[in-house]
Amino acid sequence: METLTLEKPQSLTAKDFSSDMEVKWCPGCGDYSILKQVQTVFPDLGIPKENFVFISGIGCSSRFSYYMDTYGMHSIHGRAAAIASGVKAANPELSVWVVSGDGDSMSIGGNHFIHLMRKNFDINYLMFNNQIYSLTKGQYSPTSEKGKITKTSPYGSIEEPFNPSELALGAKASFVARTLDRDPKHMQGILRRAHQHRGTSFVEVYQNCPVFNDGAFFAFSDKETKKEEALQLEDGKPLVFGNDENKGIILDGLTPVIVDLKEGGRGRDELWIHDEKDKTKANLIARFFDTAFDGQHFPRPFGVMYAEERPTYEDNMAAQIELQKEKKGKQPLQKILSGDKTWTIF
Repeated sequence: METLTLEKPQSLTAKDFSSDMEVKWCPGCGDYSILKQVQTVFPDLGIPKENFVFISGIGCSSRFSYYMDTYGMHSIHGRAAAIASGVKAANPELSVWVVSGDGDSMSIGGNHFIHLMRKNFDINYLMFNNQIYSLTKGQYSPTSEKGKITKTSPYGSIEEPFNPSELALGAKASFVARTLDRDPKHMQGILRRAHQHRGTSFVEVYQNCPVFNDGAFFAFSDKETKKEEALQLEDGKPLVFGNDENKGIILDGLTPVIVDLKEGGRGRDELWIHDEKDKTKANLIARFFDTAFDGQHFPRPFGVMYAEERPTYEDNMAAQIELQKEKKGKQPLQKILSGDKTWTIF
């Protein structure tokens, strides 16, 4: 009697996700780190390599799809979200990842961005935010700070910038997180959480552009300033920061307040405990960096701000199709499109 031997699943490594294309980003670009972390994490996700798909738009970040040895498409400006939605709807078994920049996502692609958030396809959306247009040589972008002097704003930008996390929450995103290129371990953890979330996972990645906006986010990763300027979010943990973890955040009604934990007064028992499922608090956290509450300077939050489990678009679509099959049976496409109210003109 012949004995069948089952082959073990292929063990993947980071190298398996590295294409043979020469990586062409500027020396020191934060995109190198993001690429490295993605390739490091992917072998552990338990997904067949052929099921990964990367869809990118236009910009420095969007060369990403060339450097991943997976299926993918370098699409057109601002339309990566729309194309990725079609890929996921056609084959829900695929692990679909969108790579886009702050200009690609928030400007020409803004409409597609907000609708992807609300529809909740099971897609992972990585937005590389360097607060500048880099590929087109240094114009201010929708996330550039007010007063930013660039080639297209020689006297300083007069516009209020988008806060991507706040925008995503307003568009009904079910998962919102922030990480940065100079903290590899943190980014790896956020990538894993994004993959685990069933629904649209929006991850804003602070990414340094050494040519046109160098050092924009260094305060959140440099040893001398990180503990004062960055707030690490952990579900179920209090909001504490500072060089000696001597500062905390409490809620006075719906107003965040920074308190000194070593100078008496309000203590640790009153501290704000982070709850990823609380959208009201998530909206306040998202506004920490661009809103001064009672004149206090708040640290920039990093981690998962909000995570909500709700049905995905493709699940709802499949359920709707099955329901109609039960009600009306299989019908020709023309009959479905024309509906019941039709007439013939003689």
